[in-house]
Amino acid sequence: MRRGRWAAVVGVVAAVAGGITWAASGDTPHVRTFDQRIQVVDGPKNDQHVGLDTTFFAPAGGGRAPAVLLAHGFGGSKDDTRDEAERLARHGYAVLTWSARGFGRSDGEITLDSPDYDVKDVRQLIDWLARRPEVRLDGPGDPRVGLAGQSYGGGITLLSAAYDRRIDAIAPQITWYDLADSLFPDATGKGAALPPDQPTPTDLPGGVFKKVWAGVFFTGGASSTACGRFLPSLCAMYQKVAETGRPTPEAIATLRRSSPSSVAGRIHVPTLLVQGQADSLFPLDQADGNARAVTGAPVKVVWFQGGHDGGDPETARVRDLVTGWFDRYLKGGPASTSRGSAQGTDGPAKEAGGSAAETSGGFTVTRTGGIDSSTQRVVVTAATAPRYPGLSGTAHRTLPLGGQEQTIQNPAGGSPASISTLPGLGALGGVSGLGTGGVQLDMPGQSAAFDTEPLDAPVQLTGSARVRVRVAGGPATLFAKVYDVGPDGQAEPARRLAAPLNVTGTADVALPPMDHRFDQGHRIRVVFGTTDMGYASPARPASYRVSVDSPLTVPVDPALRTPPVPLPWWVWGLPAIAVAAAVALVATGRGRRRRRGERGDPAVPLEIAGLTKRYKNGHLAVDDLSFRVEPGQVCGLLGPNGAGKTTTLRMLMGLIHPDAGQIRIFGEPVRPGAPVLSRLGSFVEGPGFLPHLSGRDNLELYWKAAGRGEAYLDEALRIAGLGDAIRRPVRTYSQGMRQRLAIAQAMLGLPDLLVLDEPTNGLDPPQIAEMREVLVRYAAEGRTVIISSHLLAEVEQTCTDVVVMHRGTLVAAGPVAEIAGHDGSVLIGTSEVDRAMSVLTVLEGVDGAEPYDPGVLVRLNGSAPSAVVAALVAAGVPVDRVMPHRRLEDAFLALIGESS
Repeated sequence: MRRGRWAAVVGVVAAVAGGITWAASGDTPHVRTFDQRIQVVDGPKNDQHVGLDTTFFAPAGGGRAPAVLLAHGFGGSKDDTRDEAERLARHGYAVLTWSARGFGRSDGEITLDSPDYDVKDVRQLIDWLARRPEVRLDGPGDPRVGLAGQSYGGGITLLSAAYDRRIDAIAPQITWYDLADSLFPDATGKGAALPPDQPTPTDLPGGVFKKVWAGVFFTGGASSTACGRFLPSLCAMYQKVAETGRPTPEAIATLRRSSPSSVAGRIHVPTLLVQGQADSLFPLDQADGNARAVTGAPVKVVWFQGGHDGGDPETARVRDLVTGWFDRYLKGGPASTSRGSAQGTDGPAKEAGGSAAETSGGFTVTRTGGIDSSTQRVVVTAATAPRYPGLSGTAHRTLPLGGQEQTIQNPAGGSPASISTLPGLGALGGVSGLGTGGVQLDMPGQSAAFDTEPLDAPVQLTGSARVRVRVAGGPATLFAKVYDVGPDGQAEPARRLAAPLNVTGTADVALPPMDHRFDQGHRIRVVFGTTDMGYASPARPASYRVSVDSPLTVPVDPALRTPPVPLPWWVWGLPAIAVAAAVALVATGRGRRRRRGERGDPAVPLEIAGLTKRYKNGHLAVDDLSFRVEPGQVCGLLGPNGAGKTTTLRMLMGLIHPDAGQIRIFGEPVRPGAPVLSRLGSFVEGPGFLPHLSGRDNLELYWKAAGRGEAYLDEALRIAGLGDAIRRPVRTYSQGMRQRLAIAQAMLGLPDLLVLDEPTNGLDPPQIAEMREVLVRYAAEGRTVIISSHLLAEVEQTCTDVVVMHRGTLVAAGPVAEIAGHDGSVLIGTSEVDRAMSVLTVLEGVDGAEPYDPGVLVRLNGSAPSAVVAALVAAGVPVDRVMPHRRLEDAFLALIGESS
């Protein structure tokens, strides 16, 4: 339809008091906003009048500027895009936001980006922009304009570019290529024709219904009606599909007409496709389809960490990419530059919001790269390649899969169902930060697993791995997943995604697309399950025999390169500062510096001499403290609150600087960043973990950030004893679980000196006993352990030596037995504690008795130790040792009292 006709039917009416109102934004000076309703006429017969609620943002600085239309996601409104609109306006764009029909304060009904409704709305909004004096024109009625939007807004962005040639550049995000395939994956089926007597409609091929996501769309915002503000024909379509669990031909046709797949080959403008790796609604294969749908123009594909299922939204990076894309294709050159890209030109290289590599086409995938030690945040890096390889990659590895034919069951009613993700948790604005965490569950008896051999080298899977599966007893609906299996046998989902398929006989299966690194020694596991909570499953119980008929083909893209991260200023600035400081120190304190830099005995794990620390408020936390810890000792650092224990440990770790004295670890003076600190593992002042990551991910990222040698992760995990919980998000952990994970983190790399502050906090008695054995074994192998604790009985049973502090000074130091001394009590070793207690409680000359590992602690009051032993032996109680004993608690209280 001609542009002039659309312009003729557009009318503008004021939203408030019958007039147009200009306002200056309070938080964004120099950006003027213009709220209004724009009347549009559309429908199949162009006879429906709808008022769209819009806001226009004038470009900062005045003059004519390129325009950007910002579309919102499903269930949202124009208000969701306000921050981004103001940012683009400050950057020099004229921006128009609107609430799509059926959303917010706009009239009309939801039509799922229909070409008859939503696309016509956009065309009339472009007509409106062409008449604004702030908007740059390429010709009469033809504004220089770009479109951007997420999800629902991404769909209208792509469709509008196909129907309106005035659009110059687009940046759709986390959206669909084929809406029918998104809601009914594998709509064509993988199996052979079915017997005519198949009774249950949900047992038929024709797409696996993504029932939870469909329910989020159609009933998530319902009010008094079944489908809220949906077009009645769409509501009826959903009701029928939800009832049967399979799509009708009419439903497939309707959904595909609202899809870029219906206009493939008609989009000829520079296109930035940003798709989420954490997305079970619109997985990466949807962006792959859109990349192929754009012809004759630059296309850049970006896979980032977030998506509809949560994950890191990488907001700043994505915004910079969109701005850079529009700067390149909207701000520079004449109109023929961007639309002339249909002949293959790349346009002028003018970038303001992104690098040339990120704005001129190609492929970018973001990956986690450890933890920033200064912020404790996950570092996200971007790997780039000059061209997008598709889901098959530019190369591949072929890996044999082991495993015999396996029998799996489809339960009656499809319940209980396995879980790959929790669809919908990230779909709505109010809960978009929840994500799916570590939820992953394959129900027993419902899945068949096939593993590769341990990898002889790392494999970076980028794309969709493929395998041929054979199913006997079908037709079957299956859900394919990929797991990363570590050397310890622990299996974690490479991505919490499932690829549904209908299959009878054999089928070539495209596994969920992803970017994931499988380390050397790990195995890749392919799992086929019969149920998934997000999908409709056959209701009839059935049994299938599943096997694989081919090796696993893993796509890789060797062209992907991660650029070096720019060094922060302090990396190059601090050396210069250090040189200047060194000159000053040499000039003023040469002798003192030599004394502080003296090395000690490299065989001594820890030596502290004259250590003193006074805080700025005048509090003397540590006062001339000196002691020494020998190899193989488990040394307890004891003292009441305020004794200076934690301050001492922080100086030991190089976190704070002493005012006087010296600390040597294995003979080397301790300074911040000293190389010898790599031989120290520590846990001080409570665990700090990233709550949305699993326990294992936290440990792995911590060790990558540390940049040291072998982690001995399996040994540390055995120490933690968290079992399957190691794969769950840390936010689900109890205090005791966090404590055990923190101790495992301290033990990564099996350090020669291990320092633990209150390691048994939050642990129950069996866990405390287990921790005691772990620490004793750890030191028995030649390493040294220092424990700060207030549990004196636990220290007494665990430690070989103690250091007692009070008010910052040393009160006593030495072996536990010497410090505890003797107070008239004896420890009698016996394996028959209960029988011994029955004898001792009625024996004259005994003031009391209590179980005390490895026997009974007896407090004497007149009776000789030999008489007590004789009484026990006469009663048949075996005795293997007798020694004088005083509890460490008693000695500690005596020492503190003497010190006071």
